[in-house]
Amino acid sequence: MTVEVSWFSALCDDDYRWLGVADPALRSSWPHCRDIVTAAERNGFDNILLPSGYALGIDSVAFAGGMAALLERLHLLVAVRCGELVVPQLARQLATLDQMLGGRLTVNIISSDLPGESLPSEPRYRRTIEVMGALRALLDGQPVEIDGEFLELSVEPPRVRTVSGTCPPLYFGGMSEPARDTAAAGADVYLMWPDVLPAVRDLMDDLRTRAERVGRTLRFGYRAHVIVRETESEARAAAAELVSRLDDAEGRRIRERSLDSGSAGVARQAELRDDADDDGFVEDHLWTGVGRARSGCGAAIVGDPDQVLAKLRAYEQAGIEAFILSGYPHREECDLFGRYVLPRLDHAPLKPRI
Repeated sequence: MTVEVSWFSALCDDDYRWLGVADPALRSSWPHCRDIVTAAERNGFDNILLPSGYALGIDSVAFAGGMAALLERLHLLVAVRCGELVVPQLARQLATLDQMLGGRLTVNIISSDLPGESLPSEPRYRRTIEVMGALRALLDGQPVEIDGEFLELSVEPPRVRTVSGTCPPLYFGGMSEPARDTAAAGADVYLMWPDVLPAVRDLMDDLRTRAERVGRTLRFGYRAHVIVRETESEARAAAAELVSRLDDAEGRRIRERSLDSGSAGVARQAELRDDADDDGFVEDHLWTGVGRARSGCGAAIVGDPDQVLAKLRAYEQAGIEAFILSGYPHREECDLFGRYVLPRLDHAPLKPRI
């Protein structure tokens, strides 16, 4: 099976040499995040996630516009937070980006609270379904007439269209019951954070069933960190070094500053840390130490090139079709993964949607 292999650009102030120790050179900025993206293209990755956080780092949509002219092959997976932009304007921005990229745009829908808002989970996901439906219709070139719980729109699609004339693939993740139903109803790719393999299989089975109930199918993506070195002992030493200067109180502050810090997915990452052994491993080569200073994706695949490759292939065999990987510092680990593992994965450059 050919898989999609993506990297991650740390737009949300999430880059460290030692977790929890701020480094001005690794802070989210145009030159730093640009260099991560160009490294990902140079190393042969297929796509790259541009995350979004209101209070953290730089804006994903504006950053994508700047990057579009600098790239030749790489797709951009641009994260957008539901409700922060008026949907017709967001549709126009995304269509413009897709034109600038020659059909290489993908979109990560984030169901988050708005800045200054605290909306319970169920209505927040109902809003997300309305936004996804309206956005998909507009990007498909269809007029939208909706008198919904959150959206009231009577609007024609924007004149500017994507290169293909259709909506780019929508990636979406979430562990709660409302989140799973939202993914089944509106996503193209369901993204999951690290977990043990039995739980990964169970989650995919559950999402397939939910999608089938509404006449849809889903692809599945897996978001994880990686630490790969020439030997397993070197990889484990790098993992230990990454958290060697972490103050627990600072790690807790970093986790809690995220808008999604109370989500079901974050709670599951905490459970994995609780279940891990004394070295932080919850399963062979799955290390939970990253989650000590990170709200979201909280585990890393750790090992030598053969071990990391075998772990990724195990996820492939379970049904994963897309990987979104990262490591610390992001540019350096991008080069290491690109050297040791990426050439051995069965992946092919994503084709522009034309």
